[in-house]
Amino acid sequence: MKIFSIKSVPVTHWSSDKPLNLSPRPITVFLLCTGLTLFGLGESLIIAASVGMSPWVVLSEGLSVNTGLSIGMITFLTSAVILLLWIPLKQSIGIGTILNAIIIASVLDWSLPYLPYPETYLAKVLQTIFGTLVVGFGSALYLIANLGPGPRDGLMTGIQIATGQPIALIRVLLEVTVICMGWFLGGTIGIGTVIFAFGVGPALSLGLFYVSSISKR
Repeated sequence: MKIFSIKSVPVTHWSSDKPLNLSPRPITVFLLCTGLTLFGLGESLIIAASVGMSPWVVLSEGLSVNTGLSIGMITFLTSAVILLLWIPLKQSIGIGTILNAIIIASVLDWSLPYLPYPETYLAKVLQTIFGTLVVGFGSALYLIANLGPGPRDGLMTGIQIATGQPIALIRVLLEVTVICMGWFLGGTIGIGTVIFAFGVGPALSLGLFYVSSISKR
């Protein structure tokens, strides 16, 4: 399908001209923050569903088991390594790269106490699927703002540009690779991990398609 074959982040009338923009338009910053807020909310919904952590958390857990470092420290170090990989991929940082960490972490802390914690297995799975869709739509908003991606999304877009393959495919391959590494190192996986790994790429592609379509009207 055309929606899932998108090979670049669309440019709209509210997209920034460049990631490193010190005076972006208010509408661009607003939509960037809205996208990051939705991203964090989607992550919270997945955590609250309690049927599996996201792939990158699985990797952090596995590395933590083998190094003795905390998952938080591993997450920080992993982000730093990924940012170094940006150099050969020619990715650029921006205020979105910084706000990515701040806003998503804040939303996770603020939203988790107020979200539903389903009791039935079906409800847990459905909430995980919905959370994955919210993450995809939020990612689309903040990536189209073009004010700098987060470390992992920057890795995704960099690899996409280098290979010319669809964004959905690159994202799925990245997430599955991370799951395999995390599981091999001793990380814990669940059905939610699998749903996110195989669903977030198509969800992002759907989000990119519909956000760009709405913006052109």
